Amino acid sequence: MKTRNCAIKQNFLRNSLHLTAIFLFGSSQVCEFSLAQPATKTIRNTAAYTYTDNASGAVFQSLSAQLQSAASGINPTNPLIDPFGVLTSCDGGLLADYTGFSVGLYELLNSTGDIGLPVSLTATVPPKTKQAVGISPNFYNANPFVLVNSDQGRFNFLLDVGRGQVDVGREYVLAVKPPANSALAERRVRITITARNGNVASYTATSLDGEPISATSDATSVNGVINIANAETVGLSLAVAVNNLDISTCEAQAIQLLKTGDRAAAEPGDIVVYRLNARNLSSTVINNPEIRDDLPLGFQYVDGSVRAELGGNAVNVTVERNGRSLTFRPNVSLPIASDNVPLNIVYAAQVTNDAIRGNGINRASISGTRTDNRRIVRTGPVSHLMRIRPGILSDCGTLVGRVFVDKNFDGEQQPGEPGVPNAVIYMDDGNRIVTDANGLYSLSSVLSGSRTLAIDLTSVPGYTLAPNLYFIERNSQSRLVRLAPGALGRVNFAVTPAARGISDTKQEGTK
Repeated sequence: MKTRNCAIKQNFLRNSLHLTAIFLFGSSQVCEFSLAQPATKTIRNTAAYTYTDNASGAVFQSLSAQLQSAASGINPTNPLIDPFGVLTSCDGGLLADYTGFSVGLYELLNSTGDIGLPVSLTATVPPKTKQAVGISPNFYNANPFVLVNSDQGRFNFLLDVGRGQVDVGREYVLAVKPPANSALAERRVRITITARNGNVASYTATSLDGEPISATSDATSVNGVINIANAETVGLSLAVAVNNLDISTCEAQAIQLLKTGDRAAAEPGDIVVYRLNARNLSSTVINNPEIRDDLPLGFQYVDGSVRAELGGNAVNVTVERNGRSLTFRPNVSLPIASDNVPLNIVYAAQVTNDAIRGNGINRASISGTRTDNRRIVRTGPVSHLMRIRPGILSDCGTLVGRVFVDKNFDGEQQPGEPGVPNAVIYMDDGNRIVTDANGLYSLSSVLSGSRTLAIDLTSVPGYTLAPNLYFIERNSQSRLVRLAPGALGRVNFAVTPAARGISDTKQEGTK
């Protein structure tokens, strides 16, 4: 059994009364509070505490929120409300060791469940005549409350009606914090006061971690909401669980999924192989594992290609297709973590032409059901990036053409119309192209789109641009070509000797 060592500093003020209620933890729950016995004149209390674990020697220190308690001799007018519960393991039983666990009631900062300072509670004392009596095990109404093994997971807090702590609309976060470096997950539940009718108050408890909650009346929430008829007799249950509000704590990550591929890059036409590796990280078997795998754009599942195995034994698996989303349902349960036996699933996908428009990222996630408490556990998405090479489906094109002496001014090279070597052509991106001995040129890997080419007439001395009698747009020194991805574009430049007139040349060409 562990001991608590606390240093307490007290300041005194006002009056309060005692009221009893129960908080349930997990998803969401509605409860009612009923008034309890009156207290006396209040004292304000702030505690700086130090907790020493005699077994491990670990020391825990903190400063509590400001508390208020009652001094003897004066009958109070304000009641207190009691949120209480018990912290359990994920299967509903007691934890082997509660050392280092704390439960606290905190101010709610925002709708996402971020917590602020601990709620300032009215301090109480162990049962004595004419004094505000605390409730076991938290006799002093400490917040947060540090558990020891002798408490067997139980905790409780008292809220002060006179300080407006149970006014309709007030919201708190009940947070269960496991020891440092623990594999257990922190639990958080939002408490919202929803109604008051005389000495009866109702509240809603909403799980902020997506885990279900249950009440000691054996009601269990899967969607996050539970209704409690009487908070004095029914609490919330959280797995770590709360007595009337049972809070159970499970492994922070109960299931693991890894996603890999057989290559780092692929191109249209390739067949790629993906591998899924699922592993149970919890202390209980996980039933009905289900994996959702979203293929990248342009990837198509190869029918009948899926294979699965567990511990070297083949496993039957069904596949459901919805567009690019695949759902794998292997007919097997995942063994407990200590068995260290993963589930392996492999399948093939074909890369299509559309893949060059996608990002090549494949994402997968897994879910399953624990056998101990029937809670759904999940993880993901995990991803695998496969770089897509265009292959023959390049997003670039190729330009070809010629510079030649056009004797009949039709823009096409005819027999007897020689090419012009060493002619220079400039592109809009600054590329400089020089024709070969036959006046021909070609340029590959040209970015697609609207491209412009222009001939440098100073590179062909004695020649000028030949007029085109059939296409007006070819009478310009620069040409526009629209190059599609992977396409071939042709741009010719016709020249004629500069010393001769057009009419003379035309007559010579017609003789």
